Amino acid sequence: MPHLDHFELYSVAIISLLAVISPGPDFAMVSKISLLKGRQAGILCAFGISAAISVHLAYTLLGLGIIFAQNVWVLNALRYFGAAYLIWLGVSALWPDIKSRLFKHRSLPSHSSKAEAISNSHSAFWSGFACNALNPKTMLFIVSLFSQVISSKTSLFMELSYGVYIALIHFIWFAIVSTLLTTPKIQQKSTFLKDWIERVAGVLLMGLGIKLLISH
Repeated sequence: MPHLDHFELYSVAIISLLAVISPGPDFAMVSKISLLKGRQAGILCAFGISAAISVHLAYTLLGLGIIFAQNVWVLNALRYFGAAYLIWLGVSALWPDIKSRLFKHRSLPSHSSKAEAISNSHSAFWSGFACNALNPKTMLFIVSLFSQVISSKTSLFMELSYGVYIALIHFIWFAIVSTLLTTPKIQQKSTFLKDWIERVAGVLLMGLGIKLLISH
């Protein structure tokens, strides 16, 4: 039976939990998708975030995380791609409002509800995945956790267990956020505030993208 370091276990559990619940791009993404597209889309977004965390964990456990973290060009590439993606999401969120003003006298083509639902499901998952995967701060957090908090003597089984825990709490937390934001009472209010939710979410995502772009 592998030796269990209780201090390490509690440290990983608490640090990971605090990192998950801290507001950031992932929280903004789940909130936006949940309020505008519903609970199912929000939970799929949470699943996408968890899947991206699994990718970060995989290359870290393979020993590539430290190599990536020590290469400035890798961090800069992630930062630029991540910032560009968040800014693009912000512009996309604001675009429907802009488009409605530009084409208010034209009839725009409509899509079937079934096709739209499938598109929403796919886009929700990949939006969550890309939002987390392209965030260099997430990579640095995972690498720091496994290099500074988790001992090099820790067994592979325990490292994998920590990885499953980290991915799982990301999914659980953001699924809870999505569930809370899609209660009937909040959904009823968000229906009337949909345009403003789009605008605020767009500005927030653009702001996070710009902040990531200028951060060092």
